[in-house]
Amino acid sequence: MPDAPTIDTGNTAWLLISSAIVLLMTPGLALFYGGLNRSKGVLNMMMMSFSSMGLISILWLFYGFSVAFGDDQNGIWGDLGQYLGTKTFMAETDLWGETGIPLYVFMAFQMMFAIITVALISGAISDRAKFSGWLLFAFGWATLVYFPVAHMVWGGGFIGAKLGALDFAGGTAVHINAGAAALALALVLGKRAGWPRDAMKPHNVPMVALGAGLLWFGWFGFNAGSELTADSTTAIAFLNTQVATGAAVLGWIIVEWLRNGKATLVGASSGAIAGLVAITPACAFVAPWAAVLLGLVAGAVCALAIGLKYKLGYDDSLDVVGVHFVGGWIGCLWIGLFGTSSVSSLVSREGLFYGGGATQLGVQALSALIVTVISFVIAYALAFLIEKTIGFRVAAEAEADGIDIAEHAESAYDLSPAGGSGGAFAMAGIGVPAAGGTEPGGGTAAPVSEKVAG
Repeated sequence: MPDAPTIDTGNTAWLLISSAIVLLMTPGLALFYGGLNRSKGVLNMMMMSFSSMGLISILWLFYGFSVAFGDDQNGIWGDLGQYLGTKTFMAETDLWGETGIPLYVFMAFQMMFAIITVALISGAISDRAKFSGWLLFAFGWATLVYFPVAHMVWGGGFIGAKLGALDFAGGTAVHINAGAAALALALVLGKRAGWPRDAMKPHNVPMVALGAGLLWFGWFGFNAGSELTADSTTAIAFLNTQVATGAAVLGWIIVEWLRNGKATLVGASSGAIAGLVAITPACAFVAPWAAVLLGLVAGAVCALAIGLKYKLGYDDSLDVVGVHFVGGWIGCLWIGLFGTSSVSSLVSREGLFYGGGATQLGVQALSALIVTVISFVIAYALAFLIEKTIGFRVAAEAEADGIDIAEHAESAYDLSPAGGSGGAFAMAGIGVPAAGGTEPGGGTAAPVSEKVAG
């Protein structure tokens, strides 16, 4: 008689750590998006990420996990009542599969994926979306799209179990899914006032780099943690994540050099994200040399793809489509090109460049197309309904004055004088003009540049 399953403390500890650092990715995303945004909308941008951490956590507990990972019902969703949040799973046998990991630990790990997938979408609609509209959209999209798609890809649904499409850590379920929804929202809400005529540059580049660094760090839990244990697959997923991301930084800045003659920190940070996105589905299925090639291609192609919005006329504010949607597609197809059973036994059909023909490539393309259509159509319908009912886009006056004040009654930076008249000039010991534009000694005050902070 086989022994009763017991908790594997090593696997459990690894997944708890992975869960925590994947959660850190969402504050990292808030910093990354916040820095890319204009200063008058940075708090609203960050609030959309933080609100996802609150809302999606609760939805995932009560029914999201059950829809995504409950026993398959029809190839689209799992048994809704199997892991309902009103139930308790504390028995020694309440483990996830054969991993020896408590059910709640796996539930928490996958919760972090659901959170950041929803948060990713927000970058496409910065500076113009009502916060109430965003919350309603996040609720509807997570329920109708993310939870079922996670089941289709990972939970025993038709994309993973029937088609045989491979997605190790979320290229299809996370990045293509979020990117398609971002495009739909950008189309429904329309362009920001003044776009593309007015320059809408990142307001805080160090914040962008800090956010990218936190995302890069957390992505090791995202990719390597998806193995659920520490073994050779974990090792190659970890290594591939690093080398693909490094190569993507180079790929992006090479394009910048050739196009503009300068390499930028924003470009390097964006290239890192593009590489992380692209390696996500393929990290455990390709050899490290192929991961490097993937990073170079993803960095260069995504750098070029962000220009599509100017040619096609959709205002994807922070390039969610150009980075996550395009990068997700590249990584998904890469499995069909370079996936090999010598790296993972999960690859049942060798990639095209390993002599396996185009079968797996076709399966990967079909899976990406299915998720693209599902996510885009439902996101568009949700956004349209919200706009026609409670309203999704803020008033023109609120957009002009700053969405942070209109939606949250606060601003990121207080530039008013501190400690009485004179503000920063007085604090620095610089003479302050008296009333009427004269110096205290009676002379006429020199004009102060409007570009001086404070």
